[in-house]
Amino acid sequence: MSLKDKLPGQLGFGTAPLGNMFRAIPEDEAQATVHAAWDADVRYFDTAPFYGSGLSEIRLGEALKQYKRDDYVLSSKVGRVILDEVEDAAARDLGEKSGVFEHGRPNKIVNDYSSDATMRSIEDSLKRLQTDRLDIVWVHDIAQDFYGDQWLEYFNQARTGAFKVLTRLREEGVIKGWGLGVNKVEPCELTLDLSEAQPDGFLLAGRYTLLDHERPLQRLMDSALAQNVEIVVGGPYSSGILAGGSHFEYQQASPEVIAKVEQIKRIAAAYNVDIKAAALQFSLANPAVAAVIPGASKPGRIAEDVGALSAVIPAGFWQAMRDAKLVSERAPLPIDEVKA
Repeated sequence: MSLKDKLPGQLGFGTAPLGNMFRAIPEDEAQATVHAAWDADVRYFDTAPFYGSGLSEIRLGEALKQYKRDDYVLSSKVGRVILDEVEDAAARDLGEKSGVFEHGRPNKIVNDYSSDATMRSIEDSLKRLQTDRLDIVWVHDIAQDFYGDQWLEYFNQARTGAFKVLTRLREEGVIKGWGLGVNKVEPCELTLDLSEAQPDGFLLAGRYTLLDHERPLQRLMDSALAQNVEIVVGGPYSSGILAGGSHFEYQQASPEVIAKVEQIKRIAAAYNVDIKAAALQFSLANPAVAAVIPGASKPGRIAEDVGALSAVIPAGFWQAMRDAKLVSERAPLPIDEVKA
């Protein structure tokens, strides 16, 4: 059974913003955003202990508890254990992602991908989410953007710890699937090369977007598809820069990135295309992609995402993007599906 068979549709809700990503979100606004997703028939919700030191899980659990558990798919992540002990959230060393959740809870975060920590992380997530099970579990951030030159050490800890635990839980029917939840391609490629690890998919954030997609097209997308390991695309708006924001890769966008976005905007305007629609439909055009899970921190954003998924985009837009070399010549586009 593929990941597509385990997910209730192509659009999910990435709840990192509910952990006070970049800003402090009022509680009523967070709850309203989850309910707006539900009312829009979104039935896949992704979260993580890392998002605001458990804040995203707590808020999501509070919102979802009124709905039947069998009516939605829920994923969270392992690799970070949240303690009762507090620390300065703004002073955490998060590699390239420093400051992302400085408005979240101050609870201390411990990086641990061992077997025991994996089980504890799942148990703690279930409590925060007020639920009895997770459907999919992602091993979170075993990559160079968080750990620099030490990332392979953490990867090997996960290989001998989290990977084995999650494989056993899947075999026992406790979870439906597992994989990596990362912002980099290399850990996914390395996992595919392991004989003992057989993940169901990867949650790849920010790497297969309209703005930035060259690296996974070199090898990962074809290799994953060949092994029936499908991709959930997180951050399809490239941290917000493709949705009117100013962030790329969780930091303020560089002049070069802003210039490329302006090029895309000009072509989009010429064809009367919503860039959010182009972003979602671009990611989904690749046959290795099972779903996209944009984040949202305001109820109105959900309706925009749902509308973007079904918006009609002229073939001329995609051809213009290809002609301007703003998308890779190797990237499958919606117009290629029509031709096929």
